[in-house]
Amino acid sequence: MKYNPHEYQDYAKEFIIGHPVSLLLLDMGLGKTVITLTALWELLLDYFEVRRVLVIAPLRVARDTWPGEYEKWDHLNGLLLSPILGSEKERKAALNRKANVYVINRENVEWLVGQGNWDFDMIIIDELSSFKSHMAKRFKALRKVRAKAHWIVGLTGTPAPNGLIDLWAEIGILDMGQRLGRFIGTYRDRFFLPDKRSRDMVYSYKPKDGAEEQIYGLISDITISMKTVDYLEMPECIYNRVEVSLNEKEYDLYRKLEKDMLLPFEGGDVDAVNAAGLSNKLLQMANGAVYDESGDVRHIHDRKLDVLEDLLEAANGKPVLMAYWYKHDKQRIKERFQAVELDTSEDFKKWNNGEIPLAMIHPASAGHGLNLQAGGSTLIWFGLTWSLELYQQMNARLWRQGQKETVVIHHLIAKGTMDEQVFASLERKNTGQSALVDAVKVRIGGIRDGCGKNL
Repeated sequence: MKYNPHEYQDYAKEFIIGHPVSLLLLDMGLGKTVITLTALWELLLDYFEVRRVLVIAPLRVARDTWPGEYEKWDHLNGLLLSPILGSEKERKAALNRKANVYVINRENVEWLVGQGNWDFDMIIIDELSSFKSHMAKRFKALRKVRAKAHWIVGLTGTPAPNGLIDLWAEIGILDMGQRLGRFIGTYRDRFFLPDKRSRDMVYSYKPKDGAEEQIYGLISDITISMKTVDYLEMPECIYNRVEVSLNEKEYDLYRKLEKDMLLPFEGGDVDAVNAAGLSNKLLQMANGAVYDESGDVRHIHDRKLDVLEDLLEAANGKPVLMAYWYKHDKQRIKERFQAVELDTSEDFKKWNNGEIPLAMIHPASAGHGLNLQAGGSTLIWFGLTWSLELYQQMNARLWRQGQKETVVIHHLIAKGTMDEQVFASLERKNTGQSALVDAVKVRIGGIRDGCGKNL
């Protein structure tokens, strides 16, 4: 296929070429993969600045998206791409194959570094936010060899899903500590104050007055951001809150667990050992079932299933995609409805061909790189996630370029439960992250101003 880039795509490509260290905060649907591949073609085959590139990506993106985009565009002729996937034997064979671009899933970064003989002079980290933890093995492994690569690019649409504290590791793996400091403790002391704490234990941090602007200023020379609504004609997106009411008996059970952290059942109690465990159990109860201490499922109610049935009837035969979180939710949905779980490449193909009227998917499986907009325009969140990154990425599977219809996103919210707190938390995180993206937004002549949807 012939590549006719948008003006913003040319700008982003040139930014990569002109900056040996760069961070591109690109909204979902802007074509970050083809932008990066085009920059790689020029750096490898035109400027001869690099000779061997490693792309690190989520598994499905490494398996499907990068090879798919590589094969799709005519202008990439000359690049040789080798996916380092599969068994160890298959990975070693791919690593030894003649190529100039190698693609590996992030879970195998530690394995790759452990092979020794690191010979990559450019690194692309697709979904840089997966390197937000400085304690993760993948972060520690990559940091050992980072200095051997002269070029590095970070790609993500969600740079700080849990707040600016995440940026230290993400920026640090790019610039080796030049902008935000070499040590996380120094970064925290300089820009943050303890927030939630228990005596000497600090659970979270909040930015000091003026810290946000200082951080944005420090990273602005290597960072650009682009929002979909500024560059593409996007379909309308409607966020719909669908309230679900528990009856008094069901809500009494919920409040008992919330108060006592224990709900007795014959054959196995439902208990929560700490605050995080309690939050998890309460979210399960809001959905209608909960795991007990033995791992068995305790049924509480079918309120969300009843409301889901009404929404499906109202869809009047239009394909519906459903996001679930717990395995018992998936099982109960399958028992009541003819839902097909999207898991394999063949499943995704059938969905996009309109062959699946009701599909379901776990947000962690659909987080990055999947194009599902051809199959439908209605998404239902049966149960929510605390992760803004997974939430936004899931929504972007349908609300993206190429979608022909208005996208409707329903959220099933059990009134008076933890659902309401999760929904409010996502809204707060989205507001905070938007400030970062706006601070480094690119202004290209001729674009229209736009605003993203809030929850």
